[in-house]
Amino acid sequence: MRNSSYLKMAISILFHSKIRSWLTIIGIVIGVGAVVTIMSLSNSMSADLQSRLADMDLTSVTITPGYTKASSVMGPRDMSGSTSSKDAELTKKDIRAIKLIDNIDYIYGQISGRESVSYMGKSATLSINGVDPQVWQYTVTYNMESGRLLEPTYLYIAVIGYKVANEMYDNQIGLNRIITVNGKSVRVVGILASGENDNAVIMPIDAAVGVIQDSTPDVYDSIVVKVNSVDNVATVKQEIETKLMISRHVMNDKEKDFTVSDSLSRAESVTAMMSSISLFLGAIAGVSLIVGSVGIANTMFTSVMEKTREIGTMKAIGATNKDILMIFLFNSAMVGFVGGVIGILLSIILTSVMGPAMGISGMTVAPYLILLGISIAVFIGVVSGLVPAYNASRMKPVDALRYE
Repeated sequence: MRNSSYLKMAISILFHSKIRSWLTIIGIVIGVGAVVTIMSLSNSMSADLQSRLADMDLTSVTITPGYTKASSVMGPRDMSGSTSSKDAELTKKDIRAIKLIDNIDYIYGQISGRESVSYMGKSATLSINGVDPQVWQYTVTYNMESGRLLEPTYLYIAVIGYKVANEMYDNQIGLNRIITVNGKSVRVVGILASGENDNAVIMPIDAAVGVIQDSTPDVYDSIVVKVNSVDNVATVKQEIETKLMISRHVMNDKEKDFTVSDSLSRAESVTAMMSSISLFLGAIAGVSLIVGSVGIANTMFTSVMEKTREIGTMKAIGATNKDILMIFLFNSAMVGFVGGVIGILLSIILTSVMGPAMGISGMTVAPYLILLGISIAVFIGVVSGLVPAYNASRMKPVDALRYE
């Protein structure tokens, strides 16, 4: 027989067992749809993450008061009950201790707090960040919607986030407009582009000390260090820890009252976490493919039993073992193919819905995933149908014809 004859007979078997075949196909549809959707989601999230990492400054090191083992890896965080020396402070003494370390370009202290910000009669509580304007502008990579970054020539000026300028108040805040921060008049000299610290108000640190409650001159909430190269981040981070332990008379990790974290380690941790999550979700989706393969095998065994007399007839008129084997293999491959195609269509629908819902633009099913999904479905179909097809091909014509 020719391959076209095998295909015609396989299609005939498929259509003459509609309910059972379609129930089996549904299992493949769910499996392929889930796997391809998760892979598309993973690819889109990874691309989005890489795009964000490309915009990040991976040469920055941040020192914060207090210490936890978790924060030393993932960055500073408030973990009640596990932070040592919660009342520790960062001061100019700490900056002097580390500013002579090699491979450091810039270093400055900053403070932060939440205060009332008013504009044209409406108030909102916003995040206020105080930075050193002489250094800060060289350590950030912000894109500007309009205006400029801070300069050391003026005191009560601010750069504000896009949402602060355009969404927080009834009227938009334009350049050179006056906002009131905790009773102090502050002129807006710059507006950050959308997505660049949208909700923040950034001021010179001397002015911020005057508007942020409980702030003290020369006492910082964090110290930011700009390293000259990504390759030197780990070395500089280690040297900072050593210098600060000496300066602050810290003998071991248990006595540490500060945390040194770097953006490069956090980026690597996030990337590794994303890969682990994608692998885990893919494994879960793969289970549905295994269930689908069991369904195909079950359907094929049943189909062989139902077609036993027909197998005997075909062998009696000259069909070979190979012919019988190929007919049932084509049938199982057809089940996998149809399930794969419908699964891909399901995945395309899911990605078009999930992408916008998750804030991921341009999320689509890549062409290679379409081919991969269909190929996996056909492969599973062939493998699942191999044993039933082999059993069918080994039947003796006399026994098959007498089968009731």
